[in-house]
Amino acid sequence: MCGIVGYIGGKRAIDFLLDGLTKLEYRGYDSAGVAVNCGGDNIFVEKAVGRLDSLKQKLKNNLPAGNVGIGHTRWATHGRPSDLNAHPHSDCNGNFFVVHNGIIENYLTLKQDLIKRGHKFISETDTEVVAHLIEENYHGDFVLAVRNVLAKIEGSYSLLFMSKFHPDTLIAAKQDNPLIIGIGKDGENFIASDIPAIISYTRNTYILNDGDIAVVQKDKIQFINRQGTPITKKIFHVSWNAEAAEKGGYEHFMLKEIHEQPKAVRNTISPHLNGKVTFNELNWSADFLNNINKIYIVACGTAYHAGLVGKFYIEKLVRKLVEVDLASEFRYRAPIVDENTLVIVVSQSGETSDTLAALKESKRLGAKTLAVTNVVGSSIAREAEFVILTNAGPEIAVASTKAYTTQLILMFMLALYMAQLSNSIPQAEIERLIKLLKKIPAQISETLSDVEPIKTFAQIYGFNDDVFYIGRSLDYCVALEGALKLKEISYIHAEAYAAGELKHGTLALIVEGVPVIALATQKSVYDKTLSNIKEVKARDAVVIAIAAQGNDQLSNYTDHVIFVPDTDELLIPLLTVVPLQLLAYYAAITRGCDVDKPRNLAKSVTVE
Repeated sequence: MCGIVGYIGGKRAIDFLLDGLTKLEYRGYDSAGVAVNCGGDNIFVEKAVGRLDSLKQKLKNNLPAGNVGIGHTRWATHGRPSDLNAHPHSDCNGNFFVVHNGIIENYLTLKQDLIKRGHKFISETDTEVVAHLIEENYHGDFVLAVRNVLAKIEGSYSLLFMSKFHPDTLIAAKQDNPLIIGIGKDGENFIASDIPAIISYTRNTYILNDGDIAVVQKDKIQFINRQGTPITKKIFHVSWNAEAAEKGGYEHFMLKEIHEQPKAVRNTISPHLNGKVTFNELNWSADFLNNINKIYIVACGTAYHAGLVGKFYIEKLVRKLVEVDLASEFRYRAPIVDENTLVIVVSQSGETSDTLAALKESKRLGAKTLAVTNVVGSSIAREAEFVILTNAGPEIAVASTKAYTTQLILMFMLALYMAQLSNSIPQAEIERLIKLLKKIPAQISETLSDVEPIKTFAQIYGFNDDVFYIGRSLDYCVALEGALKLKEISYIHAEAYAAGELKHGTLALIVEGVPVIALATQKSVYDKTLSNIKEVKARDAVVIAIAAQGNDQLSNYTDHVIFVPDTDELLIPLLTVVPLQLLAYYAAITRGCDVDKPRNLAKSVTVE
């Protein structure tokens, strides 16, 4: 969730802090703040509720000159958005400052004990407890004080500490939530929640593991564990460049990322096709698959929807039983998992808290684990036994687009890979599907070539209070993703239904003029879907259909049709989702919504 930055070096810290927070604002944007050590007892602190621009406005004519500082952009968990609840937080005497991403689960007990001992709290946050704890535990040794605090708190966190007693040192600690150290070249070092904050300054980084503590000075970085034992870490070199995290002339990151999908899909496909589908990072055998008697796909949000498509692919092509589960529910229902279970976890960021917890529980129960993620070195990638990576590049907009399509691609290729090993479908069928797969990037480009009709639909229907999505088979899976996109960025109430369920209650909601987005691309159930379209038209709904080119009859039964290139019904979800993404985007524009920063949401959900 929240974004953290820190700087120590010879330059003015505030310049990096504000730039880094700008790059991380997608992680949270209901308040922001900075603390800069300006020498001696002078710690400059400024905080502001609202977007980062509110903080920048406060600082406009009062930029601090210090060379050490920390900053934070917040997604509220404990305490409403306000100046007082914004980070950084400090102790009673203003000697220690802390910024935090995560949740301190035992904060209330700790807070009550601290109040009894005379500590005064000014915020409603769990984070302030940490600042008061370090005040209590400090006896001249900054690192030891931090270690003692970490021994007392429970929960998930990335924490960054600054003290007026130690103006040459920042201390960072990680448990479950992401934190990286950027290695500067000129006597400076950087700390951040995510790579976009530092990529303009350095590509050489250290990625903290759970339990790591980093003692960062301008010309030195040391790592210890919570027991104080020194540890060594390898440098991780970031391969993508700064421009990849910028808008590149597009009005919004979301629109840019929608249009990046052909490239992202091509980049995800290419490493795994060599006459057949290959996954060198897996190197599975037929015996490995034969010993798997059940597969779980576990994820949240958009990744969960990708998992639903993945279930269809694996069951259809491999004939293995697959169950898809929400990560937030998975570990709380005593899942039936053992050494013959494969658990596939899907997460764009590789830091999704619920998904990471489900992965750890699966490992505890003895399952084989496979991560599908976009981020090398992320917590989920490090925790899983096997990892396959999407090559989507950085995704900044809160609403996921290219991550979803690349997840679908990997799910499809994984199913083909497993089918090759198990001989579950004929080789000729695998070759046919690979041939069609290679065409998908160009077909996505074709789908993106004319967005004017979609703009028009968004302008006409963008102010409706309700929109319904229907589809069968894989169309239903894509309908769920389309409805989520519309909800999260345009704030229109949108629901997706399996079209066959309409007459089991949902038809009561269909009234004159209500828009219904009907996906009708699955040839195996097309006639059934058409019957459901006729049912909603009979109730005077406005039907916008998504169909494959060549389906000329559908316009006879609908108000509008958006066509995508024709392909196998297994692959067409990669095309049908694109107009749904664009429809959500232009509906949000029509309604004047902040597309990249929808209310109440953040990009990477690192709290449960």
